Amino acid sequence: MKKSTYHFLQLILGCMLFSSCDKYLEIAPKGTTLLTTVEDYDQWLNAQDLVTGVGAPLCALNYLGDNYDLVNITNPATQVGEMIYLWQPQFSPMLNVAPMFWGEHYAKINLYNTVLVGIDNATGGTQSRIRALKAEALLGRAFEYFYLVNEYAQPYDAASASTELAVPFVTSNDVTQTVPPRSTVAEIYSYIMSDIEAALPNLPDDNSRNRFRGSKASAYSVLARLYFYARNYPEAQKHAQLAIDQGRATMINLNGPLPTSNLVSVRSDVIYGRTVPGLATPTLDFMNTFRSNDRRIRTYYFSRDGYQFITRDATRFMPSDVVPVLGNTNTGTSLPEMKLIVAECAARGGNLELALRHLDEIRRNRFPEDDYEPFVSTDPELVLQEVLLERLHELPFNGLRWFDMRRLKADGRMPAVHRYNAIGEVIATLQPDSERYTLQIPLQVLNYNPNMPQNP
Repeated sequence: MKKSTYHFLQLILGCMLFSSCDKYLEIAPKGTTLLTTVEDYDQWLNAQDLVTGVGAPLCALNYLGDNYDLVNITNPATQVGEMIYLWQPQFSPMLNVAPMFWGEHYAKINLYNTVLVGIDNATGGTQSRIRALKAEALLGRAFEYFYLVNEYAQPYDAASASTELAVPFVTSNDVTQTVPPRSTVAEIYSYIMSDIEAALPNLPDDNSRNRFRGSKASAYSVLARLYFYARNYPEAQKHAQLAIDQGRATMINLNGPLPTSNLVSVRSDVIYGRTVPGLATPTLDFMNTFRSNDRRIRTYYFSRDGYQFITRDATRFMPSDVVPVLGNTNTGTSLPEMKLIVAECAARGGNLELALRHLDEIRRNRFPEDDYEPFVSTDPELVLQEVLLERLHELPFNGLRWFDMRRLKADGRMPAVHRYNAIGEVIATLQPDSERYTLQIPLQVLNYNPNMPQNP
């Protein structure tokens, strides 16, 4: 690909986002003198930076969602989180800070690229192990580009994907090197698929000992997400089922024994894990969509109004204060997510029996056994609506709601979303056709790359 004069300094800014207790990340420059053995590279893939969920430390992508409330917001907004919450074009005017989202993803990509460009010269490991670690790095890089293309590009549309701009595809870890221009949406999707397809033969069959690391099921789950948000529902269903069938994840039953560890890395329902502390303030409208006997309410939410959901800011998504063992949220892929992908794709494709079966397999683990009643319908639209509602309840604050809003607006299923101040006045509105559904390239990036095209 033809190189441009875009500077790589935005990646330096991105790396400023992270600090780590991991000994492999305390010494700079990365990937030069310290990483000499295959074991060094293996430990590199365990770095805290790589296992932390999107929008660290608290999954800032949640601020964009229609189920998130920020009652005491200042107007005009002054904090980064407030600017995200109001869907402002830019989240910080300061040029000397790392850009939210963009900087985080490219910093992680830089770490994965360090493995890919250096491990062939490492000592002390077999070729099989080297291939496996390269496969994990390819999968991790693909996962970060999944976020970038769904944040900074228009939602995938086959008719325009070859012309719509996405993000630069960077394969070097040299922060002094020039980077390519923004690839198209179609090109980024192709790069992601190529990386995962190249990784699949060398990924392990089982990552149960550390679900932050890659596996074949992890790869299929990332592909399922990719196709799902491209609205290619047949392929999404196929790959989600592969992730279910080839993985060893199992459902957590809220009626039975809960996990004994709060670590996402060993949680049984995780397929490809990333961790953030569970903390968000839900809207009253969102909380009132739950059935009163849904066990998720008193497992994940702390309430100061007796779970009446009549007072703003009185309810928090804060499992650490209710069931501490579930205090950390997985922003990576999971078994419930894959089941919901299969259920929605099946409903859209007219296979209501399959859709209802996966819906039931989730809900049996979320409602009391003695009064659980499966949802039954022969109406495709009602089944789809029920699956969408279940998706909202099961995956509320793991960073996916924003992507779901982008996807659903293409179906005409997203109404206008409003933001309110403390006294209930509307201070911002996101219309279904708003340009704000695609994030602008951060000013910090454009400062070093003035010729890079900006999103509207």
